[in-house]
Amino acid sequence: MVTSFSQLRLAAAAASLSVAALLMAACSSPHSPPTQTSATNPTVTYRYRGDEELVSANEKAAAYCSQYRSVPQTVRIDNESDGSKTVVFDCIATAAPATTTMAYNPNDPYVYHSDQDLLAATQSADAYCRNSGSMRAVTTVSSDSTGAKTITFRCVPQ
Repeated sequence: MVTSFSQLRLAAAAASLSVAALLMAACSSPHSPPTQTSATNPTVTYRYRGDEELVSANEKAAAYCSQYRSVPQTVRIDNESDGSKTVVFDCIATAAPATTTMAYNPNDPYVYHSDQDLLAATQSADAYCRNSGSMRAVTTVSSDSTGAKTITFRCVPQ
């Protein structure tokens, strides 16, 4: 009878350990899937010299951002030591309303005084043409004897 009592005690101890392990597992937090903690918009940077190259950089940024179903938004323009400039664009989702500083009229040339003005006019024309189902094309970039700079856009079918 001593051997059967020892076996019974051993079995009870094993059962107690099993129950304790199950209780600990039940109290621990379940594994959860990874949670996103941050995200950033795609960004693209171009080096340019002059207005035509800046307009071209904006067009290239539009093509780059389109793969993300986004449109370019100017983050900043920096002057470089070699006389060139660098423009940085964030790709902003097209589902968000585009903020434009001016309304686009396809019959008017736009006077601009800075690179920021030129980009605002270009991006406003892009939004207007995109919303009408067309692609924008730059027709003229010019400056007159007073130094006033103008750019004219027209929408062309896709």
